[in-house]
Amino acid sequence: MSFTGMKIWLSAVAILLSANAFSQDLIARQAPVDRKLKSVDSLLIQKQLKLEETYPYPAFDLYPDWNKTSVHNYAGVKLPLEHQIDLTGFCMPTTNTRITSKFGPRRRRMHNGIDVKVQVGDSIYAAFDGKVRIVRNQGRRVGYGLYVVIRHNNGLETVYGHLSKQLVKEDDYVKAGELIGLGGNTGRSTGSHLHFETRFLGVAINPALIFDFTKQDIVADNFTFRSRKGSTSSSTTLVADGDGVIRYHKVRSGDTLSRIASQRGVSIDTLCELNRITRKTILRPGQVLRCS
Repeated sequence: MSFTGMKIWLSAVAILLSANAFSQDLIARQAPVDRKLKSVDSLLIQKQLKLEETYPYPAFDLYPDWNKTSVHNYAGVKLPLEHQIDLTGFCMPTTNTRITSKFGPRRRRMHNGIDVKVQVGDSIYAAFDGKVRIVRNQGRRVGYGLYVVIRHNNGLETVYGHLSKQLVKEDDYVKAGELIGLGGNTGRSTGSHLHFETRFLGVAINPALIFDFTKQDIVADNFTFRSRKGSTSSSTTLVADGDGVIRYHKVRSGDTLSRIASQRGVSIDTLCELNRITRKTILRPGQVLRCS
């Protein structure tokens, strides 16, 4: 081997040794970082477990107990004068869009939810993250039939009635969009449909104020629950349009102030005043307007 060739060979060996030393040094420096990351992960897991031990059910600060017998009996519980309910992270309980019965009074009783047309066997999903409180059967031709009640992290409780099959158990934690049951025709039902309720501390809220089934979306990112001063869940049995509710509208392509005012049953001037805008304000898709 020539002297020049020897120099080239020695240089190559030196480079390889240097690269190996650098790699070893990098690994050595990375090891403490990996240990720190593992330590952080462990602490987060421990913190989460501690929270679950401290708070055995969602919305622990709002609800007095965790019972598996009563769907909506919170008699005597003091209602907050105002409470913001976060609606983000939602999932529509069904992909079906046809409403067959609205929320409101019927001839002999109050209809505390809405009925959405589904076929027997259609998928029914959890509307928000939460914990399953009740999985029961009210019997043939009575009430909800096969039903599921979930209490959510945002303070809402949702009821899913007339199912043909329940796919969760009591005390199960579920995520928004998780399959919880199949559509059916059990209980007091004259045809297959999903009876869907949204409640806060036992107070029934019109689901149409929260979910737009036709557009498969929520009405706004937040819902403001308001109660009368000094009221309890036994004295406030229902929250209807314009009674204790701040209503919102999420602007969509093609919406105008006059169209929104007509849909929401308010005047254009009221919309302008509530949202501090003028009749000439350009509306943007996704913008949220207060309507009451």
